[in-house]
Amino acid sequence: MKTKRKGDKQPFLSLIFSTDIPKLALTIGIIGSLLTTITGLAIPLLTREMVDGFSIEAINTFLIVAIVVVFLLQAVIDGLSLYALTYVGQKIVAQLRKKVWFRLLRLPVRYFDKHTSGETVSRVVNDTGILKDLISQHFPQFISGITTIIGAVIILFIMDWKMTLLMFISVPLSILFIAPLGSKMSKISRNLQDETANFTASVQQTLSEIRLMKASNAEKTEEQKGLFGIKKLVSIGLREGKIFSLIGPLMYLVVMVIIVIIIGYGGIRVADGSMSTGSLVAFLLYLFQIIYPITSFTMFYTQLQKAKGAADRIIGILSEEAESGQTGKEMDITNKEIRVEDVSFAYSEEEPILKHVSYDVEPGSMIALAGPSGSGKTTMFGLLERFYEPTSGQILIGETPIQELSVYAWRRQIGYVSQDSPMMVGTIRENLCYGLEDVGEIDDKRLWEVAKMAYADQFIQEFPKGLDTEVGERGVKLSGGQRQRIAIARAFLRDPKILMMDEATASLDSQSEGIVQQALARLMEGRTTFIIAHRLSTIVNADKIIFIEKGEITGVGTHSELVQSHGLYREFAEQQLA
Repeated sequence: MKTKRKGDKQPFLSLIFSTDIPKLALTIGIIGSLLTTITGLAIPLLTREMVDGFSIEAINTFLIVAIVVVFLLQAVIDGLSLYALTYVGQKIVAQLRKKVWFRLLRLPVRYFDKHTSGETVSRVVNDTGILKDLISQHFPQFISGITTIIGAVIILFIMDWKMTLLMFISVPLSILFIAPLGSKMSKISRNLQDETANFTASVQQTLSEIRLMKASNAEKTEEQKGLFGIKKLVSIGLREGKIFSLIGPLMYLVVMVIIVIIIGYGGIRVADGSMSTGSLVAFLLYLFQIIYPITSFTMFYTQLQKAKGAADRIIGILSEEAESGQTGKEMDITNKEIRVEDVSFAYSEEEPILKHVSYDVEPGSMIALAGPSGSGKTTMFGLLERFYEPTSGQILIGETPIQELSVYAWRRQIGYVSQDSPMMVGTIRENLCYGLEDVGEIDDKRLWEVAKMAYADQFIQEFPKGLDTEVGERGVKLSGGQRQRIAIARAFLRDPKILMMDEATASLDSQSEGIVQQALARLMEGRTTFIIAHRLSTIVNADKIIFIEKGEITGVGTHSELVQSHGLYREFAEQQLA
């Protein structure tokens, strides 16, 4: 696994610059922000002229109209500028979400073995949301604030450099107070993001297994787990609130002290005639124009710390090595032998699962993997489907190692029917066609054909909406036998060269099992078939049975051969087939 790039001091900026930034909108936003600043900076100067020359008899209509026009112009340009910068932010974040989502879909299964789905969802939604808030809301304010401050300070220096220097006493005072608080805020923000991801993972896990939770009367247990997560979030949130409660009043105190000093000193200057009343009013207006952006910078800094943490996590996902996808050879595997040569596999060095496994599979034959639970049968399926790569050894199709084929080309020619027959939220039609590229070319006639082949047409016809019936989350609106038959129909539609079945009838009642067995027998005709056997009754007619114990093959042969030669297999057969 790749780690975060070393020496990358600004992962947030590197992540942003990796996207296609809308340059035109960014230019419009920045220019608009500068124009807003310029027009806004004109208001105190016009006010000064109005105050210094004010009298009832000499009201300057032109000056008043000029001030109103400047106000309106500033509002319009500011609105356009903020929208343009918000557009830039939304587009950047949309690209980031697309990149993260596309990368997640192409990461190998081993990544998801190490990361919970809730944590991963948090990265796509919450972390990118933090970046969105920074770019869309806080960044536009930061840009306009910076330009306002620069313009106001330049004018103030021109107007009265002594009072301007006096005003800058607030800068070191603000830094002195806020810098250590900002460092603490950074740590707290990262902790809050981690805990939010953990809490999201816990909630998603509980809701995804809601039936297990209710059947186990585990409401109290889940209440306590949820309450614990909520309390941790509250605790961290309160720590964050403490920092804000310190920063806000401190900034207010510093600002008020500076305003009082400026008014006092300015009053003295006005009294001795070295400054006009209009100039003092203008100076104070510029001061207020500076104060607001400075206070908003505190929020920007806080959000920036959160964004840096979010960027680290997003970069972590984008740095993960993806599957090869369509990179590799395209090859038709019809009537080709499969050879597993000295394959070993371990999830980690401490967990060897398969050890030096070798066997050959003739095209069109039925191969069964049998053995005690935890012996490595499901892992062997994972290697055949290329969810994992062997630690050593290789798997060949014909004379070609399957690693040389594109993952897409290989899996396109494999059909998989499992015990639980997972379903996606949607209709029966969508589940039948799931993953196929030429969905538009598949008409209802073909769908009903495969449904009939899987003995699923009758129960589908009984639904009022037929193929457009919603199956619910994970297919909960269908029975186990119905889900299995839809899975078999889906396999018929894919017309796979290799069929893999993880004891597809193990959890069915006797009536459903009989129907599904007939559908499976029809599906297996002419295809190389791998079966994980939990019940030996389903594999007595297999061309070859491979018996695996603790990751090693201890017997290979037909049912009758293994009954004669393999003690543990004979024991299994006596228990199950007597």
